Amino acid sequence: MLSELLLTEIGRLNQPIKLPLHRQLYEALRRAILDGKLAAGERLPSSRDLTQDLQLSRNTVVAAINQLTVEGYLVSHIGSGTFVSDNVPRLTAQPHRGAPGGQATLSTRGLGLSGSFCATDLEIQPFTPGIADFSAFPVGLWQRLQNKHWRMTYPDMLDYSSSGGYAPLRRAVADYLRVFRSVPLNLEQVIITSGTQESLVLCALLLANQHDAVWLEDPAYWGAVKAFMATGLSLHAVPVDDQGIAPQALDNTVPPRLIYVTPSHQYPTGAVMSLPRRHQLLSLARQHQAWILEDDYDSEFRFSGPPIASLAGLDTDQRVIYLGSFSKVLYPGLKLGYLVVPKGLAAAFKRAHHDLNRPGQMPVQAALAEFIDMGHFASALRRARQSYAQRRASLLNALQPCLGPLAQITGAEQGLHLCLRLPDTLDDKALTQQLGKLGLTVRPLSGYCLKQTGLRGLIIGYGYAPQADIEHFGPVLARTLANALSRSSASA
Repeated sequence: MLSELLLTEIGRLNQPIKLPLHRQLYEALRRAILDGKLAAGERLPSSRDLTQDLQLSRNTVVAAINQLTVEGYLVSHIGSGTFVSDNVPRLTAQPHRGAPGGQATLSTRGLGLSGSFCATDLEIQPFTPGIADFSAFPVGLWQRLQNKHWRMTYPDMLDYSSSGGYAPLRRAVADYLRVFRSVPLNLEQVIITSGTQESLVLCALLLANQHDAVWLEDPAYWGAVKAFMATGLSLHAVPVDDQGIAPQALDNTVPPRLIYVTPSHQYPTGAVMSLPRRHQLLSLARQHQAWILEDDYDSEFRFSGPPIASLAGLDTDQRVIYLGSFSKVLYPGLKLGYLVVPKGLAAAFKRAHHDLNRPGQMPVQAALAEFIDMGHFASALRRARQSYAQRRASLLNALQPCLGPLAQITGAEQGLHLCLRLPDTLDDKALTQQLGKLGLTVRPLSGYCLKQTGLRGLIIGYGYAPQADIEHFGPVLARTLANALSRSSASA
């Protein structure tokens, strides 16, 4: 019986941290769908029945079901009920047909892509980095906009898109970037994608040949690492300092075809690339005839200091490709991002994007364009900034007692995470596991390193953690860190 399964899953989620009830039900249903315990096309009981069976309020049940519907796990048919979507990927692996004894086998590339930093490991718990709070997203308004555009949809809106995306949405992106990120562009340079990962793969396929070198920040964003591995590029790690990526003379012996950077808020250290370093990077790109991929993933959230101009805004040679996403402000399951490419590449990118990815979701893009045009995106961004600023302040306050020469924070001026740098004698992976047993998900800095061996620290997110959780679990995090630092100093 579904209610018994959900109660069991909710019971597991309650230890050792108690999530809000609607979140517990959301996670239980989501896990049951991904594990295949709820089959594609299976009909859910009515919200009234679930309310009675689970002894929860109807608002709690409806909130969880609405969120899963928005994210695509469930589909609702008026008059028929709510069903598990046919398009949800399952976590259970199927045996490879040609493998001996029915055992699955992977290619060398497959082993690399499936190992380390799997997205399914990123449980929604306080301090998980890379996660934004989408619980406040106006689900009702969004559904009304989507329904409106489904009712108004013309046949061509149901087809693939070969124009780079819905024109009013591309125009809204262009207007936003011109004003807030000083990116010089026109409508034709904007291409709507299904998110940053698709944008990275498209750039790698169109701008580089197999085995060409891509320079990556070290430590690096794991999503970019996997995108470039999947496209057969040769990864060249360039260390990061407090001014961002720091190429040395030796790096020039490996000429790059692509240079991937997160200059506004380096992921994961949080370093902001200085203006001299930006000009140095643009000069290197000109020297090597390389393309810079500027991932501006969370520039909307800057809490102190003046904003820094984008690399694309400083580029006079048309060598910067600008990448952005709507996930951090709205919700991850929206799966819409954008590329800004030089004018001379726009037509080729649109043709290749159409042939490789068969882009669509035009009614969703139309709903988002209206959402932006009506001012709802600006309102959502304003609310998010205020909320994240409060959470950031609470986390910094909670960590204050354990800070000092052995523990220093970097990257707290912007974004939804910070980096707590620790002594190189401290095992940050063991500390991460210890915190995990307390129900706190953080990430070890050393786990993001490609070649560097002396970096230790914790990547701590505050985007998803409610204010009350930060106030409660922040001191737990600080005490655990202080004890670890004390033991490390004693053994040194």
